[in-house]
Amino acid sequence: MTAPLLSVRDLSVHFGVFTAVKGVSFDIAPGETLALVGESGSGKSVTALSVLKLQPASATITGSIRFDGNELVGASDAELRAVRGNEVGMIFQEPMSSLNPVHTIGRQIGEVLAVHQGMRATAARARTIELLDAVGIPDPASRLDDYPHQLSGGQRQRVMIAMAIANNPKLLIADEPTTALDVTVQAQILDLLKDLQKQFGMAVLFITHDLAIVKKIADRVCVMTNGEIVESGPVGEIFADPKHDYTKKLLAAAPKGNPLVPAEDAPAVAEVDDLKVWFPIKRGILRRTVGHIRAVDGVSLSIRKGETLGVVGESGSGKSSLGYALLRLIPSKGRIVVLGQDVQSRSWRDLRPLRKHMQIVFQDPFGSLSPRMSVSQIVEEGLLVHQPQVSAEERLKKVAAALEEVGLDVSTAARYPHEFSGGQRQRIAIARALVLEPELVVLDEPTSALDVSIQAQVIDLLRAVQERRGLSYLFISHDLKVVRALAHRLIVMRHGKVVEEGLARDVFAAPKEDYTRQLMAAAFDLATTEAGLPNTRPTD
Repeated sequence: MTAPLLSVRDLSVHFGVFTAVKGVSFDIAPGETLALVGESGSGKSVTALSVLKLQPASATITGSIRFDGNELVGASDAELRAVRGNEVGMIFQEPMSSLNPVHTIGRQIGEVLAVHQGMRATAARARTIELLDAVGIPDPASRLDDYPHQLSGGQRQRVMIAMAIANNPKLLIADEPTTALDVTVQAQILDLLKDLQKQFGMAVLFITHDLAIVKKIADRVCVMTNGEIVESGPVGEIFADPKHDYTKKLLAAAPKGNPLVPAEDAPAVAEVDDLKVWFPIKRGILRRTVGHIRAVDGVSLSIRKGETLGVVGESGSGKSSLGYALLRLIPSKGRIVVLGQDVQSRSWRDLRPLRKHMQIVFQDPFGSLSPRMSVSQIVEEGLLVHQPQVSAEERLKKVAAALEEVGLDVSTAARYPHEFSGGQRQRIAIARALVLEPELVVLDEPTSALDVSIQAQVIDLLRAVQERRGLSYLFISHDLKVVRALAHRLIVMRHGKVVEEGLARDVFAAPKEDYTRQLMAAAFDLATTEAGLPNTRPTD
């Protein structure tokens, strides 16, 4: 038998009295892909970071990590530097946080080549162009002087992959590399990793919470929870016959259920006609407008009472801009009517009484919740603004009722956002929106960063609240599996325009447009050719 490239035995990682990883063991053979899968907090990322000793200095590692026959636990800094980047490459979860915002991508990749291979500037530039071309960046020579913020999410992830493979590593560690990406871009990144693995003969340690991705990319899988591996084996066997209850739970965790159907005579809660959101492009010293980015370009829609209208499309399609414009959070042109009132013609002061009836839940609950305020203060804030006449005692009752409705214990009201999990923070954000008893709620990617089991819980919660209150949702998402479980009607956006719309069940069953079929193919693991599309790699 071939000796394993990476052999981990009885690995434990301690942070003071807390043990994040408990006695983990696994092997990876040369050229093999092993997936570590589990929910947030399961210990999978800490395990991966342990291979290169990238945890905080407070971490204590015990056990054995042998890479290519050499022990890494207890290795000197010099020995680890020889392995990091040269023998083992790493792709981190969030490229925008991992890439330096003040350096061009050409400089950042060139720095890797200079540090590890001693390349001079001219050779490094040529090699950087080769790497960017290998990872599918169009016209790579013209992108060397671009900064990370000038690239799409998929392109930034490709740059991270280029940096990770720059020195032809034997092992590539990919830590949640597709979590926040659109389904089509996600499929492209997975295909790219498989192609690069074949080309360079790399082994891959793939970290994810999404079992659907594991099925596409991995040879074997280890399922982790509470810092331990509870089940492992070939991917086919684990998916066909899972033994552990936790594995069964993960496999069954996809959002389920059917969207609520509004009454036939349900009135329109919101109507939009020919909506435009154009952002000016300014150039020169005088900052003259030389053009516009047409984020939303002539969109019309209506949402009835008790209905969920799903809005899907890739990043940059205009989904979020549409939601923000509907609530008058950004300037726009066109007709917007909410609850029979013309929103566009109202001043900010005149619009305030209507605000309590239309609320929003943002994509990142941690970013939208003040870290200086307790849960009670966060949920109560809207009441202080919109219902100042309500007594303090009555406000606390309303806060408690809102927390209970979203499944949070009232005893946690004095805690702060950092003390909660991602799913719990999203429940807090939903409670903040619901406490004012709105009639329209814009949900902007509310489940994109959540584990699949937490996604399912949030969708069940939103559907239950909608049924009790008769709420109307504008549900913005790039995750079609989530949308299918919640949306009654659907619009598909691309480049600011609606390319397809209709009852969600009809669009999912028989999409008419090539772009919609491409989204469906990526989301539901269909072959591109089966979806009636050309078998070519789309760009970001």
